[in-house]
Amino acid sequence: MSSGISPIQMSDDGRPHDPRAAPILSALAGRPVVLVGMMGSGKTSTGRRLAQRLGLGFVDADIVIEQAAGMSIADIFARHGETYFRDGEKRVMARLLGEGCRVLATGGGAFMNADVRKRIAAEGLSIWLKADFDVLWRRVRRRATRPLLNNADPENTLRQLIDERYPVYAEADITVVSHEGSHDDVVDEMMTQLENWLSSNPPLAVAPERPNPGKDMPKLEKIGVKLAGRGYDILIGEGLIAEAGGHIQRLAPGASCAIVTDENVARYHLPALQRSLDAAQIKHANIIVAPGEGSKTYSVFERVCDDIIGARIERNDLVIALGGGVVGDLAGYAAASVRRGMRFVQIPTSLLAQVDSSVGGKTGINSPHGKNLIGAFHQPSLVLADTGALQTLPLREFRAGYAEVVKYGLINDPNLFNWLDGAWQEIFAGGHARARAIAKSCAAKAGVVARDERETGERALLNLGHTFGHALERLTAYDGSRLVHGEGVAIGMACAFRFSVSQGLCPAPDAERVANHLKTAGLPSRFQDIKGWNAGPEEILDAMYQDKKVEHGALTFILAHGIGKCFVAKSVDPGDVLAFLKSELSARL
Repeated sequence: MSSGISPIQMSDDGRPHDPRAAPILSALAGRPVVLVGMMGSGKTSTGRRLAQRLGLGFVDADIVIEQAAGMSIADIFARHGETYFRDGEKRVMARLLGEGCRVLATGGGAFMNADVRKRIAAEGLSIWLKADFDVLWRRVRRRATRPLLNNADPENTLRQLIDERYPVYAEADITVVSHEGSHDDVVDEMMTQLENWLSSNPPLAVAPERPNPGKDMPKLEKIGVKLAGRGYDILIGEGLIAEAGGHIQRLAPGASCAIVTDENVARYHLPALQRSLDAAQIKHANIIVAPGEGSKTYSVFERVCDDIIGARIERNDLVIALGGGVVGDLAGYAAASVRRGMRFVQIPTSLLAQVDSSVGGKTGINSPHGKNLIGAFHQPSLVLADTGALQTLPLREFRAGYAEVVKYGLINDPNLFNWLDGAWQEIFAGGHARARAIAKSCAAKAGVVARDERETGERALLNLGHTFGHALERLTAYDGSRLVHGEGVAIGMACAFRFSVSQGLCPAPDAERVANHLKTAGLPSRFQDIKGWNAGPEEILDAMYQDKKVEHGALTFILAHGIGKCFVAKSVDPGDVLAFLKSELSARL
């Protein structure tokens, strides 16, 4: 093994590159690399680094399970027991193994299931991260989130699990020792072992047949946004980041690109995008900003614009927004401004961005006076919504994006809301249900944008919950640890329906159903759900007056006659709003 210095080399344009990745990927022939081992063996931390080296996506099966269940694994064990958890784990593993080449970290007990081992052997390449007891105990003894160690003698339990599991783990294709040294040293060894194993075990000429081939793979969806002379397509499906180069080359032959992304997204998805652009012989430059709303500022906007110009990106070239809503808004506004307007491509990596902010051409940054008050309508030339990118999304961010999916049902599609009410767990789990939810959301927004591009009428309905939500974001100083955008929208939608009830517009059971659905999906529905909330009704009302929809000093809300029956309400009486806010803040939870 090498020293603590990473062997990742830097290419001429300053981006990471491992020259060993290409032959390894070729030899993998589309198979996933599956990491197995005990809790604390480092499957997640080293798995992410290995995925970076190879330019692949990374997914943690435990996180997927938690997203599907809407609760932690410890809670699943406590409420339903280990047998229930193992059944769900088996189903999730079957789906993830069928989703192509990536690095997949498994739970400690997954490989103990004979059916799972058989499927991994048929469809992937397994690496056992083997750690001694002392290493594992130092890593796990202070963590209360390990359900199998939640007993009176966790140390002895860990020893018993090692005795039981290590003979089975030894069936993995490759064994790599996980030690207390640098994670990069362990990844170096994984790369070496992959090279050795793949050179001795070439891929079959024909890939092994999978049970129900394609069953869990969402097909590529194509939705058109029909605007006179400026229409564009939204493509939705698995693996679109890795295919982006081809799509962009067809869109703009010979064009160069400036990729705007944030530090978190760059770790997971930038290498795959770069490889795809390289394969299409597209020149590109990287502009990386800090994650979060703090990047939607004048100063960061200035830097992004200057970096685009400094990279000699010309007017007929492209800006690529690779990231969530913040990156999309920021990069889109820069594209609208640099050289008086450039084309740009949205590659949204969060659920919220895939179903909402990447479509429709709203771009902008925040002001100290309010959110998105500086910006422009500037339509993208293409949207590539890679559903696989959502596997790296934290559960909280996925839930926040789901609030925007719910919004489309509440506005004018009660059938969609009814489906979500019964299928939300499937959507959180992934597969066809998730792709369908994204496609239906994009189609709904595309239709509205085509009819009202600049929000002079119907498009205002898409702001359901936003008058409340934007005020809450402002009052929490855009602090993502307290409130993220989708959570503000969730509270705002619940408030909009309850306010409608208070005005005699909406049946109370509809408002209760909306709030219950949001709460069941793990979203907040009241002001008091915000950590450290202490603002009063007058402060909330004052923040609302900075909303973009205020006209001639009068408040505008999206209210409801019922689920799927929303409308624009202008010149709402501020006295009624203040009375409602006082009632909300005094309500018992």
